[in-house]
Amino acid sequence: MDTEDGADSGSSSGGNMTTVSQHTFGDKFDKPAFTISIIENMKEEYGLFVWPCSVILAEYVWQQRLQFSGVSVLELGAGTCLPGLVAAKLGLDVTLTDDSNKLEVLDNMRRVCDLNQLNCKVLGLTWGVWDESIFTLKPKLILGADVLYDASAFDDLFATVTFLLQNSPGSVFITTYHNRSGHHLIEFLMLKWGLKCVKLIDVFSFMPPNKASGLSGNIQLAEIVLISE
Repeated sequence: MDTEDGADSGSSSGGNMTTVSQHTFGDKFDKPAFTISIIENMKEEYGLFVWPCSVILAEYVWQQRLQFSGVSVLELGAGTCLPGLVAAKLGLDVTLTDDSNKLEVLDNMRRVCDLNQLNCKVLGLTWGVWDESIFTLKPKLILGADVLYDASAFDDLFATVTFLLQNSPGSVFITTYHNRSGHHLIEFLMLKWGLKCVKLIDVFSFMPPNKASGLSGNIQLAEIVLISE
């Protein structure tokens, strides 16, 4: 589990350990701008941990805040939703989404919003499922931290991303992921769905030293748009 920039508080209920981790954002020589508190649960539920890719994407949103000023944001597979909460803290209109069947994760997202006194929409959105709610979404910035971990779900994810990009011309999908088996499958699916990568970054090039020290592996950040744009 990720923790950083502060001590955790913990409590045990029904055999589950709940912690609150603190995540601070600020400029190198300035005082911290703000801290986001995240409720995490130490049990076998991927959506209730803050994974490294989420910390990285949240930091990128913070560092690129001038570029993203005024845009509407949607986070896919948000889980503990750190990147989306940073966007909300910056004053952006944010919709947090996760699998419609993960009711505990969606409920935890609402609790985290309340804890940080942030007003975000929380929506159940299952990749590859076309229910009524997805047709009204027109985000300019789509975020996805570590959503590329289960190859069997890649097609559904890219189908959903493509639809959202088409539904909101000029939008961009930004994702952070562990490059576990090369970039080839992701490149193939991008081409299949009419997408292209316009920026591919080694995350260690922009992470602050205090946050980079806890990272390992080949982690990349990609900005993806429609080929037609």
